[in-house]
Amino acid sequence: MSNKRFNTGTGPSQRQLRVGELIRRTLADVLNRAEIHDPELNAMSITVGEVSCSPDLKVATCYVMPLMGSVPVQDAITALARNKAELRHRIASELTLKYAPDLRFRADETFDRLDETRRLFSDPAVQRDLDASDRDQADDEE
Repeated sequence: MSNKRFNTGTGPSQRQLRVGELIRRTLADVLNRAEIHDPELNAMSITVGEVSCSPDLKVATCYVMPLMGSVPVQDAITALARNKAELRHRIASELTLKYAPDLRFRADETFDRLDETRRLFSDPAVQRDLDASDRDQADDEE
């Protein structure tokens, strides 16, 4: 049997993406239904933006953010880490994986990057360059 893999890129495999999405949905459902025996965690509204898995699917990094800034991000991550074993057990019972992945929680910085991108696009110099590029494309089409 050949030892070569179809995935020659540096990005995650389809299986990693699929398992990450299943873990994200399951984790979001568990947090939404307040199934964890921690009143502090159940009082928080936490959104799970993304879950990325290691190639062997034994480690899942969960990118989370409190909904609408209701609590500090670090408090939410601390509460999730404190209940990691119970969350891992809930995920393992929902999914049919050989191993229940170890959960690691990180702050989701997607929204911060989105705000920075919007700020960059609203810069007058960038707007001028974009308008010039649009005019050049219109001239080429004619």
